[in-house]
Parts: sequence; C-alpha cells; structure tokens
Amino acid sequence: MSNPHRNPTLTAKVAETLDEIADGRFVFGFGIGSSGDEMTAFGFEQDHIYSRFKEALDIILPLLRDGKTTHNGTFYSAQDLELRPRGPSAGTMPLLLGTRGPKAMRLAATHADIWSWFATESSQPEAFVEALADLDRACVDVGRDPNDIGRSLGVFVEPTEETGVAKWGLGEPIHGSTTEIADTLRRFADMGVTHLELWPWPQNLESLEALAPVLAELDAT
Repeated sequence: MSNPHRNPTLTAKVAETLDEIADGRFVFGFGIGSSGDEMTAFGFEQDHIYSRFKEALDIILPLLRDGKTTHNGTFYSAQDLELRPRGPSAGTMPLLLGTRGPKAMRLAATHADIWSWFATESSQPEAFVEALADLDRACVDVGRDPNDIGRSLGVFVEPTEETGVAKWGLGEPIHGSTTEIADTLRRFADMGVTHLELWPWPQNLESLEALAPVLAELDAT
C-alpha cells in the first residue's frame, strides 16, 4: 500500500482486516509513494513525500504493535485511537517497507522485517547489487545487523514468447527457457535475497501457467 493514497489510520485498519481475511498470512507491504500522473489524476498530495511517510509510520507502528495511539503531527493526527478488533497476527504482523534513497532506507533498516524494492531499469540480479549494498549501509548506520532484515525484490518475468517489458521502459526482464528462468531466480538467493515478487508479463492466465514449471523446478532443488 502506498502512503499518499489514504490516511495512515485507515491503512492500519485495512492491514488488520486483510490479516483477518488471510488467517494470519498477511505481510503488510507499505511504500513511500511518489509523484506522477496517477497522483495528479486522483488529486493526492505530492509534497513532503518522505516526511509524510515517516510520520505515517509514527502512527501505524504503535497501532499494529500495541493496538492504540495518539498522535498530533504536521500532516496526520489521531486521538486516543484503538484498533479493534485485532487480527490473528496482532502485534506480530510482518512489516515490509518499500523504500529507496538514504533517509527512507534508514527507516526501513530501523523498523522493517523485510525491505523491498522493484525493477526500474532491469530485472536481472546484477541490477540490484547497488540497492542491496545501500541497505547494508543503512543497517550499519542505525546499528542493526544487516542479516537481521529480509530482502524482497519485485522483478518482471516473461515466461512465454510474448514480450513487452522493455517497451515500457522497465529494462531487461527475466526470460528464456524454464531452466534458464529458474537459474536466474536462484542467483538472487546467492545474493542474499530472501523473497521475490514475480510480475509475469503479460499479466494473464497464460503467463501464470507458464511459470508453474519454473516453480516446480525450483521446488525440486
């Protein structure tokens, strides 16, 4: 969920509800958001993106961990707010923060169970080396063991002969035969990545079905 799209008090309530629906399997992914055509079209605020994100966490974290908060800030407020009813992961819901840039990554290093980023120039493993190194530095800056935080990357995969990722300016996708795709995904694990968010392209049932043998090959090793 992107912070500018809704008030953080509502975001926390949505996360708790989704955790209930998922019977405790929900991972709360929360992103800093950005400016752009979508923000303009919907009329969302585009100023002070980092400051709004930081303050939203000041509200969301105590709500998810303790179930209550009071906050009077520059952008948001909450008065004696209680989060009820609590979901099955009350107080322990995994927090995944999608961030980039030094200040935002330090927030992730401080608070997140899992850090996340996504392919913007290429989905190949080598494209993420710098970001992963930046996360290590952010952890050191805040006094956290870099091995204590999960690392999740969103990558585009073209498992069929249909292409299109590069045309959208998203760089080289992961592609090739079943074995070649599986081998590329294994390289992420060798880099210390703990989670992969696979975005099949095109986004249709055929692409999903074409990924099935890739996952089967990974499961077999």
